[in-house]
Amino acid sequence: MGLGAAAVLIAQGTSDLHMSLAFVAAAAVLIAVVVIGWLGTRWLDWHNTRHMKAVRELVAQDVIASVLSDTTGEIIFGNAAATERFGDMQGQTVAAALRVVLADPAPVLLRLSRKAALTGHATEDIVIRRGHLRITVMRLDSGGLLWRCQDIAERSHIQRLALGADLPMLTIGRNDAVLSMNDAARRLIGERIKSLDRLSTERPLQQGHVHRISTLHGQKSCIVIESQPTLGRREMYLLPLPGHQAAGQQAGTDLHEGWRFFDALPVPLLKLDPDGAVLQSNLPARELLRCRDTAPRRLSDLMEGLGRSIADWLAEAAAGRSGHNSEFLRLTRADTEVFVQVTLNKVHDRGKPALIAVLTDATELKTLEAQFVQSQKMQAIGELAGGVAHDFNNLLTAISGHCDLLLLRHDPGDPEYGDLVQIHQNANRAAALVGQLLAFSRKQTLRPEVLDLRDTLSDLTHLLNRLVGEKITLTLSHEPVLQAIRADKRQLEQVLMNLVVNARDAMLGGGEIRIQTEGLLLREPMERDRVTLPPGNYVSVQVSDHGHGIPADKLQKVFEPFYTTKRTGEGTGLGLSTAYGIVKQSGGYIFVDSVVGQGTCFTLLFPGHDLAPAPAHQSTAAAKVPAVRHGNGVVLLVEDEAPVRAFASRALRLRGYTVIEADSAEQALSTLEDETLEVDLFVTDVVMPGMDGPTWVREALKQRPGVSVVFVSGHAEESFGDAQARIPNSVFLPKPFSLNDLTETVNNQLQ
Repeated sequence: MGLGAAAVLIAQGTSDLHMSLAFVAAAAVLIAVVVIGWLGTRWLDWHNTRHMKAVRELVAQDVIASVLSDTTGEIIFGNAAATERFGDMQGQTVAAALRVVLADPAPVLLRLSRKAALTGHATEDIVIRRGHLRITVMRLDSGGLLWRCQDIAERSHIQRLALGADLPMLTIGRNDAVLSMNDAARRLIGERIKSLDRLSTERPLQQGHVHRISTLHGQKSCIVIESQPTLGRREMYLLPLPGHQAAGQQAGTDLHEGWRFFDALPVPLLKLDPDGAVLQSNLPARELLRCRDTAPRRLSDLMEGLGRSIADWLAEAAAGRSGHNSEFLRLTRADTEVFVQVTLNKVHDRGKPALIAVLTDATELKTLEAQFVQSQKMQAIGELAGGVAHDFNNLLTAISGHCDLLLLRHDPGDPEYGDLVQIHQNANRAAALVGQLLAFSRKQTLRPEVLDLRDTLSDLTHLLNRLVGEKITLTLSHEPVLQAIRADKRQLEQVLMNLVVNARDAMLGGGEIRIQTEGLLLREPMERDRVTLPPGNYVSVQVSDHGHGIPADKLQKVFEPFYTTKRTGEGTGLGLSTAYGIVKQSGGYIFVDSVVGQGTCFTLLFPGHDLAPAPAHQSTAAAKVPAVRHGNGVVLLVEDEAPVRAFASRALRLRGYTVIEADSAEQALSTLEDETLEVDLFVTDVVMPGMDGPTWVREALKQRPGVSVVFVSGHAEESFGDAQARIPNSVFLPKPFSLNDLTETVNNQLQ
């Protein structure tokens, strides 16, 4: 065997050795991964077992009935107190064990377990025959649940007074059925009642008002306090007024003995003097008002929004001149917007007049009411904006059109040429303002196209840098791979410029504005700001700043028309409402997040588009088609506005067309009855008195099927898009249009 063959064998052996070593190394790594995973699992099991053992030792020493369960409610361990209270719990669930004291514990346990899953713990007091049963649940790190059941009635007399156990309480179900009564209520009424009809003839029982109730010992006066209803049940507390009132005497003469229950009631209560000073408040009221101290306060310092002086309202309530004395007010809290319904009732304390204010959280109710009112207002303003824009577009069409006709007869050197240019420019500015109104009402005409946001922002960067100035840095950040979107490029640029200008104005001392684009995949529906986003691919654009921020109470108003946080003369309040309208009309979403003192971030979400961006449009000069020669085109012009009709007819005749005018659809159809008349094109307004444009065109096409159509309107194309789509060879030209816009559109249709 030669040296070459030997070398080959040695190389082959070396290669096999390397391959074997590679297999051994891979196997070793795989074994190591498996071992590490097994050790991690064993360590986690050991940790959980040790944690559960420690918890079990603590629960075993607890004097309160306590049980450990898994997340499904199956009992793992119960201490001696629980066994004594509920009996043998081996193999049972928590719900089955509590049936000893509760008829239907499942809804209560479900409510508590859900709250514990969110906050870590939950507590609820339930009325039973012997008093109250307090159930507490805590979520454990090992994944289990710790349940503690405490009989409050077994406490001392002083403790029961602090917790309100001596306060008469009834649990009320649907149709005013009395489901249960505690011992204090039985002692007060003298018997077990089944309906509120037996309790009082003064129906309905008003929150915070004094009512006379029927007992076995005669009529007694009580102040009625109700808790918020839960699962169709509510708790009603009766504060007995000491002393006896003669027949016909106004109830509520003295409440001195009732103040000892004040802090135990689960309903926010305030004790006021007739001048509005807060004399006393219970714990729920202090939590609602965020009053952590006992400093003297007045009611007008805690809430506002009555529309009149709170002092006058209190004086009327103290004099008994204002009926039920119930009003909706807004708390003066800086952290969030909270509305309360305040019910006043006149009482006497040690012979002096006082007022009891019962506070009910009405934030959800007022929020829904505000949303409804806002939607009604936005709809009304939208309809008004659409109508005004339609009429204004007709005026602008006539003004700018006749200005174009005058410019054709004047050279730049003429003295009047500059004035005509000024008229033309201001007419264009007015048209832009009308476009903002239409964008707010989502009735503008969009020209959507497939866009790559990276290219759009790149083209816009130069203009944005000029807008922000030298003190502010503009930073753009793009995701490497980004889906296209479908939107109107010009309108999208307007939205981005508006957001950047607002960010600039929020940082007068300078700073950084960051624009970031990225893709977002939603696998499940996402809820945000009362909007549900369906699953799918989205493209996100974030415009953030480090300015002064927007207060929480103003954050939800920034998209309202004519609302602005800027000083008078610095903003119209149409910028963000226009941006909102453009984004929503494009099928997207816009959200705002802001922290006072830290900055604001606007997020735009657009559905992703799978198609590649369309190629750039050719220039206007290259796209122009030579005009039709004189006499080669006959146009039937139908327009009810005389100034617009006069401009359009002159413009078309100047381009060599033969124009037949009609001021209504009926006149147009009458003109077409002449069969010898040749018509090549219909140019018609959409909205007219009597028969509208699409209707008469469909009627005319029955006899003249080959005629093309140009629809013009000051309304958005989408308002009649379906009707136009059913008419062949038809295009839409929005008002206001210029002389060139009209003649080029007519020329293209005739070609």
